[in-house]
Amino acid sequence: MTTSTFRRDVAATSLVVTAVLSAVSTATAPEFPSGYTDRLAAIDQAGALSWVSALTFTLAQLPFLVAVLGVGHLLRDEASRLSVVGVCLASVGAFGHAVFGGVSLVSVVMAQDAATRSTSAALLADVEGSPVMLFAAMGLLGTVFGLLVLAAALWRTQVAPRWVPVLVAAFLVVEFVGGNLASWAPQLSAVLYLVAFGALARTVHAQATDDAASRTGLGHDVPAPAVPA
Repeated sequence: MTTSTFRRDVAATSLVVTAVLSAVSTATAPEFPSGYTDRLAAIDQAGALSWVSALTFTLAQLPFLVAVLGVGHLLRDEASRLSVVGVCLASVGAFGHAVFGGVSLVSVVMAQDAATRSTSAALLADVEGSPVMLFAAMGLLGTVFGLLVLAAALWRTQVAPRWVPVLVAAFLVVEFVGGNLASWAPQLSAVLYLVAFGALARTVHAQATDDAASRTGLGHDVPAPAVPA
């Protein structure tokens, strides 16, 4: 296995892993009421599922970063500028979400002590009114615009089936707009994410296989060795 083949296989695996972790996080996330005290109570009531949701959301950011680097590498020849911009924005999004994932984990710990819940709610309100929320904005905006730019590059280059960037764009709309309109939107966005990233993983893996075949001569006409007269 060559270095480039290994790199692309890691990227393909990361595409699948981040989609699965994100889907698990969505499926196990409790519903969050508007009030901070009620939100902490809902987190506590969800029990272990709150831990699973917060942990998988935070863990998903590392394979997400590797995944977008792999997609950017896939696009580098035919859409170099878009790939660089998309990867940079998405990387900022991964960083912002990772930092805010830490806040989510702390919230789960705070929610477990019912005796201090009112104090914890006040602290959570202070956190969400502080510059810490800049990281949440980085996560949101970086992810949305990064994936949107990469989807545009995928549409333009057609290195993946045309329906893949359409699904990525649909995921962004359902996840970040539809979630405020319908209770089933998070589940639908998770399915769109899984299918789109799964298809991208297959495309990246296929390119790695093609590269390996081209280096070994498999799948190509190789001239027969000359036979001495």
